[in-house]
Amino acid sequence: MEKGRSGLAALSGLDDPVRSLLYEFVSGSPGPVGRDEAAAAAGVGRALAAYHLDKLVGLGLLTASYQRPLGRTGRGAGRPAKVYIRSAREFAVTVPPREYELAARLLAQAVESDSGGSSRAALQAAARRHGTELGKQHRVGYAERGSAGRGNAEQSSAEQSSAEQDMQAALRARGFEPYLDQTGTIRLRNCPFHQVAIRHPDLICGMNLALVEGLAAGLGSGPGPGPGASGLRPALDPGHGRCCVVISQDQPA
Repeated sequence: MEKGRSGLAALSGLDDPVRSLLYEFVSGSPGPVGRDEAAAAAGVGRALAAYHLDKLVGLGLLTASYQRPLGRTGRGAGRPAKVYIRSAREFAVTVPPREYELAARLLAQAVESDSGGSSRAALQAAARRHGTELGKQHRVGYAERGSAGRGNAEQSSAEQSSAEQDMQAALRARGFEPYLDQTGTIRLRNCPFHQVAIRHPDLICGMNLALVEGLAAGLGSGPGPGPGASGLRPALDPGHGRCCVVISQDQPA
């Protein structure tokens, strides 16, 4: 994790509103972003977008490469275009200095050293309880959504849609960067505990799963539907460059 002056310089670079918009757009895109696409998203000219994108590369916040337009190969395909993705580097600035990551690593080591497994079980139980409370906080009352007077199928569909939106809102607020893939599965572009997860993947993935399971339970509790009625089904599906948890959705009856 980058600290000190380099971290301060990188984060200060996002103070510019255009640069911040470009960084957010590139970070939220599923694939590499070209200059024209980024300029259109930020509502600025191509030259200005290129200037700020390259500044973000210089600060270490983005990574640039070159690729040909999709479907074009061989001679006559044109020059490769410069494209951008979010950098894998991390930046943090604390004044005065803090070592929260070190504390997390030591706690993770302590849990893994418990051969009986009680510490791991306690961690997952705590994560599940916390997730349940978060789910209840994000859950909007079904009566306030105008469910009265709907048919059963229509109400079920509306409830599931709302639970999915609440789930994404709760995860987004905690840095998981959720998005829907082409199948309607919720995937998480970012793991907020990435540095600890690198060293303790099984422990942190299990904790994340318990947290999201709690969220799903909390979103499906309360007046109206019973526990688990959110229709959201968290599961482990590890993949490169993202959180190991995915959330599938039941189809309304």
